[in-house]
Amino acid sequence: MPATLAAPVQAELIVRKSRFLARVEVVAGRAEAQAIVASLRVEHPSATHVCWALLAGGQSAAVDDGEPSGTAGRPMLEVLRHHDLEGVLATVVRYFGGVKLGAGGLVRAYTDSVAQALRTATVVPLRRHRVLLCAVPYAFEGLVRREIAAAQGTLLDVSHGTHVTLRLDVLEESAATLMARLNDATQGRAVWSSAGNEALR
Repeated sequence: MPATLAAPVQAELIVRKSRFLARVEVVAGRAEAQAIVASLRVEHPSATHVCWALLAGGQSAAVDDGEPSGTAGRPMLEVLRHHDLEGVLATVVRYFGGVKLGAGGLVRAYTDSVAQALRTATVVPLRRHRVLLCAVPYAFEGLVRREIAAAQGTLLDVSHGTHVTLRLDVLEESAATLMARLNDATQGRAVWSSAGNEALR
């Protein structure tokens, strides 16, 4: 089951005088990841490389930042995938220590840096949500609101026209039961439509 982190984690690794500063944190997508990487470059102006890997919102990235191709970003990404993480960014800031590590040594160093950071992580399972639109006659608005709350759903928006249309967010596993309960309670007068793609949160 996909998971994310409860809080950012970090680790420091010294390999043949090179210093590797790893951090794994929750991000929403590529734009936020790139902003974090840019701030790390400012924070560590004398670092040789700021490599990163991203798995978020269906986007992935593996950036070697000047290291030989496939020796940094890709191994970091594989660690994230191995842990079945989603919505996370792994960064490793490297300060070169004067001793070349070779391709195999670099892969091990970047892999180990991220893996060590994740050893201290608290992992939180992600659950699939659905956003639904439910249109009902005005007389049923209160009932629908109560049923959404009982299903631990979130009422996102309400609009009043010929009918009351409620936009709600509910766990995927609760959606079918909630819809059946409301269909029964409204004598089949609830009209349903999907308001967007499922999302993991």
